[in-house]
Amino acid sequence: MQIKNISAEFINANDFAQKAVGQQIVKNDYVALEISPVNRQLITLLAKFDATIVQQADNVQVLLTRAALPLLQEQVAKIDSSAAKSVQAIIDEYAQIWQAGRFTFDTNKQAIIYGILNTSPDSFYDGDRYTNTLADVVSRAQAMVAAGANVIEIGGQTTRPGFTAIDPSVEIERVVPFIEAVKAAVPNAAIAIDTYKYPVMQAVIAAGVDIINDVNGFTDDSRKLALLANANVGLLTMHSAREKEYRNLTTSMVEFFTENLADLEAAGIARERIALDQGIGYNKAADALEDFAMMRNINELKQFGRPIMTAISNKGFAKTLFNLPREERLPATLIAETIMYLRGGKILRVHEVTETQQLVKLVDTIEAGYWLPEN
Repeated sequence: MQIKNISAEFINANDFAQKAVGQQIVKNDYVALEISPVNRQLITLLAKFDATIVQQADNVQVLLTRAALPLLQEQVAKIDSSAAKSVQAIIDEYAQIWQAGRFTFDTNKQAIIYGILNTSPDSFYDGDRYTNTLADVVSRAQAMVAAGANVIEIGGQTTRPGFTAIDPSVEIERVVPFIEAVKAAVPNAAIAIDTYKYPVMQAVIAAGVDIINDVNGFTDDSRKLALLANANVGLLTMHSAREKEYRNLTTSMVEFFTENLADLEAAGIARERIALDQGIGYNKAADALEDFAMMRNINELKQFGRPIMTAISNKGFAKTLFNLPREERLPATLIAETIMYLRGGKILRVHEVTETQQLVKLVDTIEAGYWLPEN
């Protein structure tokens, strides 16, 4: 029995109906399979996965969610070992690798919980919550990792609306000692930095950072591109609309990342090192309408084949909609993060790690929650 992935035939089709299916395959994490010869036992099994099954003369075509593939592989192994290997090969085909310094992540196998640890006193959320002694910051990082964080991001300057820029030397003094201390204290977590300044990037690469998160998308200063081409850090490139007015948000966002990725690759930065952030909260208007649109259309970025960040933790959309102060925004944050996670935002940049870990575990369990009785 042969199981073949035919998703690309729909994605690249010229026929309108087939191409429409192909777009749904990409945006909604489906896979199209062709099975030959027809196997009644396997068809019965696939029906339990709520698959769409079309039987033809000499084969069966099947459409099902990619989340079902690991369990399908396990069940197919009971019927045909070679077919099970075919399913495993399809699972491997969908690996979405993010090479980030010392770490290699596959966001199609496991979500990345990306904990925020600000050392800036003017951070919008926690700038006045903590004392930033070295011991305090290390303790917070250790607690985040113990709760399930895969990444600890240190930020030395806020970029909230209306922020005041600080001198790069001040930012370096704020972040480098913490990067070095946190990296030593939690060696099993990737260390990230939130900065858009070239001198800071130089300093943190020397300090051994794994990921650089740039709200300017790295292409505003050619020195950054040359620096990063010769480094091994992961890049988190962000789309910002603070200086733009869009007539079509989705089209403009896709155009931005098309150009941005092309520029980064042309500079010699491998595509596997790059992840994407829509830039929710970085809009010209303060009414959050663009934020809600980007929460909804995050799956439009799947066409780029890169990991996508959900970065909405306790942001102003909850104040706009419910008039919530920052300390009461967690429930709204978790609801919105769940929607974005289901649509492909598998890097969750968050303040509350424990609750996010629960979100990921519950959603993943439900997504793979097929009931497969023996008879």
